[in-house]
Amino acid sequence: MTTPALSVTGLTKRYGSRTAVDDLDVELPAGVVAGFVGPNGAGKTTTMAMLLGLVRPTSGTGTVLGAPIDRPAAYLPSVGALIETPAFYPSLSGAANLRVLATVGGYDTARIPALLAVVGLEGRGEDRYRSYSLGMKQRLGIAAALLGDPELLILDEPANGLDPQGVREMRSLIGDLAGAGRTVLVSSHDLSELEQVCDWLILIETGRSLYQGPTRELLDGVSGELAVVPQRTEDRPVLAELLAARGHRVDQRDDRLVVSVDGAGVGDVAACVNRAAFDAGMVLVELSPLRTTLEDRYLSMVHGGAR
Repeated sequence: MTTPALSVTGLTKRYGSRTAVDDLDVELPAGVVAGFVGPNGAGKTTTMAMLLGLVRPTSGTGTVLGAPIDRPAAYLPSVGALIETPAFYPSLSGAANLRVLATVGGYDTARIPALLAVVGLEGRGEDRYRSYSLGMKQRLGIAAALLGDPELLILDEPANGLDPQGVREMRSLIGDLAGAGRTVLVSSHDLSELEQVCDWLILIETGRSLYQGPTRELLDGVSGELAVVPQRTEDRPVLAELLAARGHRVDQRDDRLVVSVDGAGVGDVAACVNRAAFDAGMVLVELSPLRTTLEDRYLSMVHGGAR
């Protein structure tokens, strides 16, 4: 049986009367890209800090890469991390900053050009850090986390503050890093990005676990809604009225109608929609079940499903 990348039981952190992480159990298989999801204040950053030995747990046991969590020195050489915004010397180049870190950490400086290429900074390594964009700074932070060729990479909001292009590039980079055989634990507020890059999810709220397991198991199935798009735009409100008259709940979302199944069979409701459109002489260009998204599942699970 493969040893999990990390396994903790009853992990708890209290600050006086406030509980940041509450009796958290997590087991993360090796070799996955795991999304760490939860509202602000759910305990994600505190949990990551405990795993990295930056914060001492109030209680709890476990292992990281097979070593006890209360002996971080035994596993930290095999862990890379980016927690919040990276800090570097602004007057030094990106490559020079990495050389400083490599020298202090006892890492091979000969790997630095290759690492800069891995994170997309090839040709920019000799530019001063102060000239870097936010996305470049985040990339340099990941390069620093890779200096020790870690088995486990922990990234806390690596796409925070990036523009859409930067977010897309960061997603691609995380996928590439995982493809090299590493285990990656990444937190993010961008649920659509996590859904695309993560094959494992850990959802927490108020420091406690709501779900952990394969992404596809959480998202498997349909959402209980049908997407309906008439060929002619002017047919949308007419079809919505026809369906409402037949007792269906209908919403307009963007350029389509969304019909709630409400406990009925998806096929039966689809047949009813198709019949209503046919009787009215309308042509449908889409009639399909809506898939559950990570955002849908997340919102249904946190805060008791409150939106």
